[in-house]
Amino acid sequence: MKQKEIIDEITMKRAITRITYEIIERNKEMDQLVLVGIKTRGVFLAQRIQERLKQLEGLSIPLGEMDTKPFRDDRQADVDTTEINVDITDKDIILVDDVLYTGRTIRAAIDGLVKLGRPARVQLAVLVDRGHRELPIRADYIGKNIPTAKEEEIIVQMNECDGSDSILIASEL
Repeated sequence: MKQKEIIDEITMKRAITRITYEIIERNKEMDQLVLVGIKTRGVFLAQRIQERLKQLEGLSIPLGEMDTKPFRDDRQADVDTTEINVDITDKDIILVDDVLYTGRTIRAAIDGLVKLGRPARVQLAVLVDRGHRELPIRADYIGKNIPTAKEEEIIVQMNECDGSDSILIASEL
């Protein structure tokens, strides 16, 4: 499999900063926000956004971790490792994930959220939107649009779990 770096560490950091500024601009009531990262890399992205919000606005926004496996329609998990230690009812939730592809992970995340409460609003922030949606889901905040062929793969590497920050595109060619 051939891999090519398409986004480096500096560009990734800029994309996360841009997403953070857009969140600030579009959410007047910042005290109503809850960030929910979709495991695994979405959690790390949410933590980085949370840190930037603290730096820029001086706010500590609550952060939760969503495990979508129990809510998927294409695979099952016996254990739900979701950790959201704040009441999400009537809150503005920002779901955070690394790559938006078919939309099935986001649908599963929304199913998981509504089992915990009824948010006032759910927004979606993704580092990469690669297209090929199977469900009518769109991101509110996008770090980078990267059109891909279905046979290609987007690989997000994050320092917290991979030892470096980059986004790769992989193909069989």
